[in-house]
Amino acid sequence: MNQHILQLCLSPDLGGLELYALRLSTFLAPEVNLTCIVSEAGRLKGAFDKAGVPCIPIRKPPKLWPFHAARIIAGIIDEEDIDVIHIHWTKDIPLAVLAKLLSRKKPKLVQSRHMTMTRFKGDVYHKFLYKHMDMMIAVTRQVQEQIEAYVPADVRPNVETHYIGAKTPQPIDEGQKQALRAQYALGTSFTVGVVARIEEGKGQYLLIDAIKQLKKQGMDVKALLVGDAMTDLYLEDLKAGLKRDGLESNIVFTGFITNVQELMQTCDVVVLPPEEETFGMVLIEAMKCGVPVIGSNRGGPLEIIEDGRSGLLFESLDSRDLADKIGYLYTHGEERDQMAREGCKRASDCFDEEAQFQEMLDVLTSM
Repeated sequence: MNQHILQLCLSPDLGGLELYALRLSTFLAPEVNLTCIVSEAGRLKGAFDKAGVPCIPIRKPPKLWPFHAARIIAGIIDEEDIDVIHIHWTKDIPLAVLAKLLSRKKPKLVQSRHMTMTRFKGDVYHKFLYKHMDMMIAVTRQVQEQIEAYVPADVRPNVETHYIGAKTPQPIDEGQKQALRAQYALGTSFTVGVVARIEEGKGQYLLIDAIKQLKKQGMDVKALLVGDAMTDLYLEDLKAGLKRDGLESNIVFTGFITNVQELMQTCDVVVLPPEEETFGMVLIEAMKCGVPVIGSNRGGPLEIIEDGRSGLLFESLDSRDLADKIGYLYTHGEERDQMAREGCKRASDCFDEEAQFQEMLDVLTSM
């Protein structure tokens, strides 16, 4: 194809949003004329380098003075004859709009909206930005509804929902599972996994409280918390609480790891505990691994899980209800296996990475 696509993501982090930008760029590279711009100081640059995807690193501009960076990007737009700029990080919108206006090419501007929108954008500044955007792609129907509610109709670009997909994992055999379980001292305990950064907003404390309740009921349950801690202080607070409650042997912290999907396959259930997750990629990855899932009944999990069929939903922020749902899967092996099968089928049918990327390719090349 002759389309020239610019992927822009100056986020300093390396979470789901940033990794999506990388995976999509990897897919697009052989299909279009692709240019990628990332932050020179961000963790995403290292991920692009490791994946072998060429990128242009630039300095993240000061919030109140983006003109120098915008001129650089405008120059790249004109030099590379860019047709479409695809934004992933919401904070890049002002920079992208300014770069578009400064360029001769005036490319189309598309944003994938990964986060919820919580307030009306009717002020002059936001109306100016949205007036110069051509399309917003919501990762869930809920996000699309928020965009339609909070962006004034007279400046609102075209809005569509396109779910994020997950790659089909490489299965591991029983011997590999047992080796991993031994490595993390899981033994024969019923294991509940959470894959997320260790921070309060990700809700690990809810699962810990649920494990505490299940232990009092005599259930042999452990939690496997996969992810890096954002602050040592929060992690230390969690561990102090475990020591106080006698739960140290029930909660396993892995820290940052690269074999997440392998570790998921050692779990009996994977939980997404935050109060409200915009999407919930972890749920889809676990479902594709053939592991039953539990998510809160707010946000993205509502569009991923068919409650009672392809997984379970628990009352958001209610550790007692979460304990009840884990306990149900603990004591109902046949239902747990059936949910795992249904979840795997739903993830393959509705949230396949290749199919989703093809949708995005069609969208970006039809602008």
